[in-house]
Amino acid sequence: MNIVSNLSMKLVRRLDPEEAHRLALNALMLGLGGGSGSGRDDPALSVRAMGLRFPNPIGIAAGFDKNAQVIRPLARIGFGFVEAGTVTPLPQGGNPRPRLFRLTEDRAIINRMGFNNQGIDRFAVRLARLHRLPAKGTGAGARVPVGANLGINKKGADPERDYPRLVGRVKHYADYIVLNLSSPNTPGLRDLQQADRLQAILQAIAEAHPDRPPLLVKLAPDLARDDIGPVIEAVIAGGAQGVIVTNTTISRPDGLRSRYANEAGGLSGRPLRPLAETVLREAVRIAAGRLTLVACGGIETGADIVDSVRAGADLVQLYSAFAYEGPGIVRRLKREVVRALNAEGFETLADAKGTA
Repeated sequence: MNIVSNLSMKLVRRLDPEEAHRLALNALMLGLGGGSGSGRDDPALSVRAMGLRFPNPIGIAAGFDKNAQVIRPLARIGFGFVEAGTVTPLPQGGNPRPRLFRLTEDRAIINRMGFNNQGIDRFAVRLARLHRLPAKGTGAGARVPVGANLGINKKGADPERDYPRLVGRVKHYADYIVLNLSSPNTPGLRDLQQADRLQAILQAIAEAHPDRPPLLVKLAPDLARDDIGPVIEAVIAGGAQGVIVTNTTISRPDGLRSRYANEAGGLSGRPLRPLAETVLREAVRIAAGRLTLVACGGIETGADIVDSVRAGADLVQLYSAFAYEGPGIVRRLKREVVRALNAEGFETLADAKGTA
């Protein structure tokens, strides 16, 4: 019986959130995640972006598979792309526990994990092994684009040194690379989104690695509106190919009901969606077709996905909704996207892009 049945998910949600996350990773590594999304995707869902083909637009966001341990099982579930990380140059334990909180009443999560991960050495070995070992099966379970999400250590960091070194470690194995400059849980990290600092980091990467894969920058939802334009222009001037909109928010929208609502850290899930949508629309307007845009934040339904694409996004990512529903959500979302496209008179996602 599939470990991610409705009953199993109810039991998992009774566990401490971090323990539940560990259990989910172990289940996937043991092959117990099922293949609920396996098989050929509807051609209407296919996306081409950054020179890559995505069988569907739904990806798993960074944070779930920090150490690149379950990339292939996540692909077998049916994700159209898998992003591993965030990984840092050196291993680090992250912030003290408790550091992960379910806001069940709000369908949200707050985390202050602090980039806990095993470091780039083990991460890169796993990516390399993924390339060496032949994939089994066909369709989404065999091969989808893989992203590497990169960050810096809490202590001893030199971003202009560290990000190029990290890119060098993964560029031969990742289909795309993401710079995480927007987690609220590493002191000073969000300062790197300032246009001049961001451009210096991108220039350092360009000089060290002119032959790298496509590069994206993950943005915070808490950027002041007047700052979004300079950041987007810095991304373009620095030679990056896209942005992910958005990371978690340090704000607390009105109406949160959970007793954990005031915990420190980044908020994700349903309450983030209005803010993430606002930043997405502004990024689309400013980028004006010059970048690939990945929508992330509070996406829970096929209609959410079609709305993001109509707003101008090329791809979308899940995290909190996946944590609440488990792997079965991927199949549901793909069905809902096809229905939503048909209801709005579109044959493909490409037809819907930018029509809002």
